[in-house]
Amino acid sequence: MSEAKRPGAVLFACSFNAVRSPMAAAIARHLFPGTVYVASAGVRRGEPDPFAVAVMEEIGLDIRRHKPHTFEDLEDTSFDLVVSLAPEAHHKALELTRYYSLDAEYWPTADPTLTTGSRDQILDAYRAVRDGLERRIKQRLDWRPMIGRA
Repeated sequence: MSEAKRPGAVLFACSFNAVRSPMAAAIARHLFPGTVYVASAGVRRGEPDPFAVAVMEEIGLDIRRHKPHTFEDLEDTSFDLVVSLAPEAHHKALELTRYYSLDAEYWPTADPTLTTGSRDQILDAYRAVRDGLERRIKQRLDWRPMIGRA
């Protein structure tokens, strides 16, 4: 994807806006500071997730202040692209395409909150989601490291 085709405003959406979409939004904001407007929303409002906070802190991103909210809570709907990370969020995104000129993409993304097992197994599931989102965001938005950017 060329620089000219990179969307200027992206909305990441999932079921509860507590894990996948805030993680994706934080990653995109970090990778594209000041060049891409990024927001997140959920079909329903969830509760902040401590495992999501922990795995994002591992890569130096702080999502502790994130307050889960819904599509209806969005103050701005001027997005070029809505990336849905859950099927029900994609249905909402497709509804938006009826009223607004935007692209909607579905990126099937596992829900790590469904993982059972030890704390380490659960954290590994969250890390897998985080790392998969980072790879996909870099690929879709054509990320290129700049001199001085880690």
